Amino acid sequence: MKKIYSLFALLSLFMLSGCSVYNFTGTGKIDAKTFQVNFFQNNADLIEPGIDRTFTLALQDLIMNQTNLNLVSNSGDLVYEGEITDYRITPMTATADQQAAQNRLSIRVNVRFTNKRKETDDFEKSFEFYYDFPGRDLPTGSVLNEAIRVIFERITQDIFNQSLAKW
Repeated sequence: MKKIYSLFALLSLFMLSGCSVYNFTGTGKIDAKTFQVNFFQNNADLIEPGIDRTFTLALQDLIMNQTNLNLVSNSGDLVYEGEITDYRITPMTATADQQAAQNRLSIRVNVRFTNKRKETDDFEKSFEFYYDFPGRDLPTGSVLNEAIRVIFERITQDIFNQSLAKW
């Protein structure tokens, strides 16, 4: 009998998810079928090659993985565009001999979101996050890759929450 109740509960969850009453990403009902992510140009004073492409792809992947929207190259119902406006490495703490004990990589992205079906959802906003790493490490190779992964994961989730989850 417990198996029947468990099966019924599981089936109910999937039915509710399928008919837009509830979904596991917390977005509610999205009144759109397509989205487009335009290339985010790197306009920061300090340029790190390739992060513009990495960010654009990370945002596309997050939206595709958390919604059932279709990615298009133009005329999307939802449009994400903008630019990377800041890429900065700053020392956070110093040692007694005036060396950096900890550094911080910060990246800021300006985003313009347009919802062609509901203009009240449109916004332009900057999103920023950081990654701290030891002062003896250089922001290259695996340190840089991990920093960019962590920063972009947070920024793209914040953009998703602002545009679709309304958090």
